[in-house]
Amino acid sequence: MGPMSDALFDGPPVEVAPGAVHLPGWLPEEAQTDLVRRCRQWARGPAGMRQHTMPRGGVMSVRMVSLGWHWQPYSYARTLPDGTPVQPFPALLGDLAARALEDAYGAPPAPGADPHDVALVNFYDADARMGMHQDRDELSREPVVSLSLGDTCVFRFGNTETRTRPHTDVELRSGDLFVFGGPSRMAYHGVPRTRPGTAPPALGLDGRLNVTIRASGLRDRP
Repeated sequence: MGPMSDALFDGPPVEVAPGAVHLPGWLPEEAQTDLVRRCRQWARGPAGMRQHTMPRGGVMSVRMVSLGWHWQPYSYARTLPDGTPVQPFPALLGDLAARALEDAYGAPPAPGADPHDVALVNFYDADARMGMHQDRDELSREPVVSLSLGDTCVFRFGNTETRTRPHTDVELRSGDLFVFGGPSRMAYHGVPRTRPGTAPPALGLDGRLNVTIRASGLRDRP
């Protein structure tokens, strides 16, 4: 899969907030189809998709599989609670993250930057939601790279101080890229709803997959 070119974009990049950039149609349909196939393989496991229980007892409506490091509220580990090793972080996702940052910010990652080494693959069915939260469990503050596949969603991007307003609602379609770093790295964000039945037919996907690629900052930890 070669570098993304301007000709592949459905629309120009949009800066939603300082350091937060939406690139519509960034991933071509052929690459989307390939990534959906890979997500299905990762979901089968070992260490496949699961619904996490939050500290107060609620169960997340989104199903998730971790790659590189296993995430559970609110920490990372090399194994699942039952001792199953986490699946490795795919080189493909590292390459996508590097290209995403260059296309979003106009420059490659700085030398010495923490590598993107963990991915969370989230599956949303028609009833799944994601409450407003910060991605704060990483030691690194490198930008978060988010890819959307399948059904369109409403992505609510807020501020760094509170879960409430001000926020901006962005419609993310299949193939869209959203990157947030710098002043927006710790912004609250969530998914209040999806739009069932809007996935491109060629993907054969009923629902939404979101692949978020992050730099854990944990590379020196066993």
